[in-house]
Amino acid sequence: MSIQAFLYIVAVILLVLAALPIPSRGFSLALLGAACALLAYAWPVITG
Repeated sequence: MSIQAFLYIVAVILLVLAALPIPSRGFSLALLGAACALLAYAWPVITG
């Protein structure tokens, strides 16, 4: 499994957890998932 695929899977898991009524103190799981998805999308350009 590539790093890009791993980052996408982590992003999906974080976004699913953000949709659940789980209290998270100090950080937003949705923002963390979105940042991870953006990193996965840009991975070929970063490592280019």
